[in-house]
Amino acid sequence: MNQDMDPKAVEKLAKALSDRNRLLILQKIAQQRCVGCCQVNEVVPLTQPAVSHHLKVLVEAGLVHSDKAGRNINLSLNMDKVQELINYLTQLKSKE
Repeated sequence: MNQDMDPKAVEKLAKALSDRNRLLILQKIAQQRCVGCCQVNEVVPLTQPAVSHHLKVLVEAGLVHSDKAGRNINLSLNMDKVQELINYLTQLKSKE
């Protein structure tokens, strides 16, 4: 895994993580490994279009995988992207 993340990629991840509702959604997905969109609506008190927007931001940042299964959409955490961010932040700390 490349520890030298592109600054634009880091910025996109930081923006995706900068919203409380998106953090709550990520926590729910991480706890259950795979959730449906309906389960996400139970976590945050938002309208369905607002939840869809937050999910889109998380998917575009690469933090969440979205897999369509018939009429359902299953969401899971992209552990490779999470690890890439952890490695990047660890690398920053080690440069002290």
